[in-house]
Amino acid sequence: MNSKTTKIIYWTGIVLTSLWFGASGFFELAKSPIVWGITQQLGYPSHFIYLLGVFKVAGVIVLLIPNKLLRLKEWVFAGVFFDITFAFISKICVLGFPATIDAIVAFVMVSVTYLMFRKIYTATYTNTIQAN
Repeated sequence: MNSKTTKIIYWTGIVLTSLWFGASGFFELAKSPIVWGITQQLGYPSHFIYLLGVFKVAGVIVLLIPNKLLRLKEWVFAGVFFDITFAFISKICVLGFPATIDAIVAFVMVSVTYLMFRKIYTATYTNTIQAN
């Protein structure tokens, strides 16, 4: 896969992830009855829903800044994976397998996006400990 294709897949994934999690975060912060109803049905408290909204919106802002904050983007991807994992587990336990389809789709989409992120921004590590 060439560099141009990798970047197209990456930015398509970033836009779709940002739309998905940005909308979710907005609806959590706006106290949308549908989003709040489902989240509370899964057993999460009100204060947690607000925190999810704040972190999702902040994460989307970080993801949309090109070529900057790469370490922070790693944390955003980790947070998104945690969110998807917890949503999947909560939904399968409370609502049943059919309710998990969105989490499965999100996991695949974000996984492909993260793989493209790693192809574009390869991690380089240096030894910062020096002998005396």
